[in-house]
Amino acid sequence: MHGAVRVTLLGIAQDGGRPQAGCTAACCEEAINNANLATSPVSLGITTADGKTILIDATRHLAAQLNLWRASDIQASSGEIPTELWLTHAHLGHIDGLGLFGPESISAHRLPIHCSAAMAKLFTEFPQWRSLVNRKHLKVNNWSEYNSEPNTPETYPIITPVSVPHRAEFGDTHAFIISGEYRRLLYLPDHDSWAETLEIHGVTSIREWLQNLRIDIALLDGTFWSDQELTGRDQAEVPHPTVSGSLARLGDREENDPRIIFIHLNHTNPLHNNDSTEAKILQNSGWEIGAEGMVFDL
Repeated sequence: MHGAVRVTLLGIAQDGGRPQAGCTAACCEEAINNANLATSPVSLGITTADGKTILIDATRHLAAQLNLWRASDIQASSGEIPTELWLTHAHLGHIDGLGLFGPESISAHRLPIHCSAAMAKLFTEFPQWRSLVNRKHLKVNNWSEYNSEPNTPETYPIITPVSVPHRAEFGDTHAFIISGEYRRLLYLPDHDSWAETLEIHGVTSIREWLQNLRIDIALLDGTFWSDQELTGRDQAEVPHPTVSGSLARLGDREENDPRIIFIHLNHTNPLHNNDSTEAKILQNSGWEIGAEGMVFDL
């Protein structure tokens, strides 16, 4: 299909992955004992009919994710490394693979990095990142300096940044709308709360927002099932809307709703187990749980 865009889900876990470092609880023990149950931090791979391979977020599991990408989409085999990289924000799991593009591993040459102005500034401030730019492994493109969604696009995908509120220790956070010729996908792995996100976009419901954005497939922040998951820590330190709270806002899926798929699952989240009570509640509502290797044709 001319102009086809294929998106591959390369990871479904929160930044720490699963099993998470230092965790010996039952939620991680099963993934420690069975590598098939381990999951990588969230990332997307996008391929196009004209040979582009676009990586969204760079995690420490980059090698495994590039292999998964090639196995899931034959078009991704045309190049050993992506032709460009887009970054949502500067929290650990989304950027800690950047160093792998340097001389110790891939040794990329001027790989285009698309990011916000706030993130572009970090590439001048962090010594390791600055070195990758100065040694011409990476080339930073600040998307604020150009129109990211022209009125008459010549090629797909169109990647449109959407500002969302999230912990701002290292700058801002964006979701991405990935538009193909036929469908639009929203990648929203992180935000603080639905109340804040909906308010800044001037809407009152998740459905209204997705409808306004003309979304067909939404990959949404599903970090925690409930606010009771973290013990010994204040969950306010890592604010995210809970899946149970999102379901309360959404109710059951209706005929004209987009597909909604929950990703960015913390190691404690019972949605990692498809046989859990929580997974059955979500699936019975008509929504979905992300799985690594899922493919979406846009």
